[in-house]
Amino acid sequence: MGGFSIFTRNAKPCYAKVSTMDADLEKIVIEKTWTGRHLFEAVCRIIGLRETWYFGLQFTNKKHIPCWLQNDKTICNQDVQKDADGSFHFLFLVKFYPEDVEPEIILDVTRHLFFLQIREAILSMNLYCSPEASVLLASFAVQATLGDCTDEVGQIDLDKHLPKSVIDQYDMSADMWRDRIKRWWSRNAGQSREEAELEYLRVAQDLEMYGILYYPICNTKETDLHLGVSAQGLGIYKGVNRITPRPFFSWSEIKNIQFKNKKFHMKTVDKSTISFRSREPSIDSSILDLCIGTHNLYLRRRQPDTLEVQQMRSQAKEDKQRRAAEMTKLSVERKERQQMERECKELKQQVELMSAELQRAQESIRKAEEANDQMAEKARHSEHETLMLYKQKSEVEAECNRLSMNNMKSEEALLRMERKAREAEILAKQMSMSLADVSVDANRKSQYSSQSALVIDPNWHPQQAMSTSGSYHQLQNYEHQPSVMSRSLNMPPSAFSSPGSHAPPTNQPPYYNGVAPPPPDPSTMMLEQQTIRAELEQSRSEYEKRARIFKEHLEELRGDIDGLKRENASGVHREHDAIHAQNVAHGFDKFTTMRMLFWEKWLEKK
Repeated sequence: MGGFSIFTRNAKPCYAKVSTMDADLEKIVIEKTWTGRHLFEAVCRIIGLRETWYFGLQFTNKKHIPCWLQNDKTICNQDVQKDADGSFHFLFLVKFYPEDVEPEIILDVTRHLFFLQIREAILSMNLYCSPEASVLLASFAVQATLGDCTDEVGQIDLDKHLPKSVIDQYDMSADMWRDRIKRWWSRNAGQSREEAELEYLRVAQDLEMYGILYYPICNTKETDLHLGVSAQGLGIYKGVNRITPRPFFSWSEIKNIQFKNKKFHMKTVDKSTISFRSREPSIDSSILDLCIGTHNLYLRRRQPDTLEVQQMRSQAKEDKQRRAAEMTKLSVERKERQQMERECKELKQQVELMSAELQRAQESIRKAEEANDQMAEKARHSEHETLMLYKQKSEVEAECNRLSMNNMKSEEALLRMERKAREAEILAKQMSMSLADVSVDANRKSQYSSQSALVIDPNWHPQQAMSTSGSYHQLQNYEHQPSVMSRSLNMPPSAFSSPGSHAPPTNQPPYYNGVAPPPPDPSTMMLEQQTIRAELEQSRSEYEKRARIFKEHLEELRGDIDGLKRENASGVHREHDAIHAQNVAHGFDKFTTMRMLFWEKWLEKK
């Protein structure tokens, strides 16, 4: 991005590169007279951050040790190492952690930066997380980045959601890890990105190493220790153990912290003094600044909100209500869209079925047309044959008529011949009777007469009668008339806090630099004690309910993957696993010590 400056350039400017968890800010123009506060405010203004009291700028000094940029000192006088191009490089990180994420973090941009940094700390194994908690956190991270679990979502990248130390401890394939993450991811359906990130931070803030910045120190006996600075107080850690502090001092116990003669001197309310020094003198100012800033933020939480914070809370409340309304509308639209998709799917299936039926019907019509054409061809052949048969019939009938006429003529001729034969027989009989009385002469004469009388009719020829028979064939013509079925498709219109660590709220700050507060009013003390008691009871019930649900989830996850754990795993994470298991077995967690100290002090006051 381009250069950015809010001051008049009196000298040659130099550049700074600031890397946030979300983006990189290139070439911010700074002046040599700028202090750390100038650069910090410029970065907050660029990214639009209003809750600036949680963050700080970190750099690597010339000894390659991370240090926090001091706001009241000039940048050039803080041992900041330049890059090869001559610019300064800073990291914009969370410096002060809240005691309870949900009520204290107000704006979305602040919560998103917290989420990105905590996730990166877990994945880089700088923040210890048990395997079962890692899977649960991964399910919220996937919900925040990818949304609801659906079949369209691609493969989960394990390197971006599970620490490598957890994967190496179990004989589980990548698909087995993805299956477990996806199983818990499906339970987060309907959560927005803001809700998923908030759930992630709610779970992460109960981790033993959450919100603790460690620095190597040694006591008067030169024993190697680590100082842990957190929102609840200061803890001293021995060896590689970063989980259980021995001992722990809450901010309500600490009266004063001073740095003198290269040593830190911490005074408690019981007038005891604990002295230690850091292993690296170049980070002394960072440790002191971190302790003072964390303690001031501890006091600020127990005071009424400023007008700026009240305005931010009001704006955040309006934004939350607006998002809730949008989520409700989106949920209704999602349901409508899902219903429309189901209806569309059903309609597509119906269309496919109808298309198949239409294809079958078209095939049937085609076959019917072919059969019809064949029948028509046969009909034409039949019609031609019928005409031929009719013609033959006419010829046969004419022949029959002709034969009938000939037959009738033959019968008439036969009757005439029969009649003439009978006449001839009669005449012959008559002539034979007369022959007996005639003489020889007369015999000759009668012989001559009979010969002359017997004259054969030359027109008579006997014909044999002949009968003819004809056959009549009747043809039937079948016509095939295909029927067309019409179908109509009616398409419907398209329309888817950890309460145990809080000390009793009071407007009186603890003793600081040896100045005692004025005596309290008894009536005010009674009212405050009653208010505190009610708040404690309500907070304790809410915390116990949340802790019970969280423990049930972790127990279920632990039982799911505990049988696949490798026995030969080693390393610091393995030792932290053993310490964590021991604390869980004894019922100790991150806030147990602070709760015990708080209740002891409260009972003493009673």
